[in-house]
Amino acid sequence: MEFGYFTLSDNRYPDNPRTPEKFVQEIYEQALWAEKVGLHSAWIGEHHFNLLGVNACPHIILAKLAGATSRIRLAPGVVLLPVHHPLDVAEEWATLDLLSGGRVDFSAGRGYDKLEYGPFQVPFDKSAEMFAEGMDILWRAWTEEGKWSHKGQFYQFEDIEVRPKPMQNPLRPYVACFSRPSMELAAAKDWNIIYAPFAAAMVYGSLADAVRVYREECETKHQRPARRAMCSYFIHIADTPGEEAYGRQSLVRYFHDALIAAFPANAKTVPPTYKYFLEIVDILRNMKPEDLTSKSVLVGSTQKIIDDLKEVEAAGISEVILYFNYGLKPDTMVKEQMQRFMEDIAPAFDGAHQSLVAAQ
Repeated sequence: MEFGYFTLSDNRYPDNPRTPEKFVQEIYEQALWAEKVGLHSAWIGEHHFNLLGVNACPHIILAKLAGATSRIRLAPGVVLLPVHHPLDVAEEWATLDLLSGGRVDFSAGRGYDKLEYGPFQVPFDKSAEMFAEGMDILWRAWTEEGKWSHKGQFYQFEDIEVRPKPMQNPLRPYVACFSRPSMELAAAKDWNIIYAPFAAAMVYGSLADAVRVYREECETKHQRPARRAMCSYFIHIADTPGEEAYGRQSLVRYFHDALIAAFPANAKTVPPTYKYFLEIVDILRNMKPEDLTSKSVLVGSTQKIIDDLKEVEAAGISEVILYFNYGLKPDTMVKEQMQRFMEDIAPAFDGAHQSLVAAQ
């Protein structure tokens, strides 16, 4: 199982002294540190208008990172596809894959914050349909040779050729999955999938059940093996009860101050494809630090986190991307936690990090 660095650039907190500009710089430095300490990948989220997160351009950070690194995988976590033209997205990420030597892991989703859609004049209530059509265009742009045309509900164009092609053939995308329709889309199109464990637990019962249902959908309905399944996790390594309390309280702070305001929460106005968020918001509003389990966060001693990750590995997850910098954690602490994870926890698992250690 591989391990990566992940951030949504959350910075929406009362009386927050950290500017968005400062945090974007910290994220870049943390992603550089991720390669130095041996993490497999860096997943940089996309958010707009200083709402949940402050980084709007993961492709810019990752392009700079590509030139400053030699090994680490480069991934958006995730591209908010409906607010972009899919042809533009296809060209940008194919170029980055080419220039990085085939190091891109592309992922996309439709997000959840209506306020991020409005200024782009994109209909939030059509996000599911726009996402599906946009992903089809991306896939054709990366896999079809010669000129082709598209006549869809949201996008129409004639007789175009998209170049350059990605170095990876194919650059198979990951679909960010909060709901069953997203899972079904990934299975139907033969794409990879990435889960948020707390959402997987609410929709399917557990992360293991979510992976199992995806595999069954691929194998039974589409008669082909499932592709790669990944997940993200909040993490805080703690040696004392006080340190564990800090990790838990930081996550509750993230839920209450940064996240809930971004989720659809009005039963009268929420689009049908986002109805499941009403339950998520209700749970998060009532969440207390002591309620947090391994369904949402890896917190505690190194052995506790190893044990939890062994269950994740047994569920069929190929890579876990780790959210170290949630909840206004200081940059120094984040880097210390990253290094400690790779020194004290990652060695318990097979993965590319083992060959890095052997080469030293």
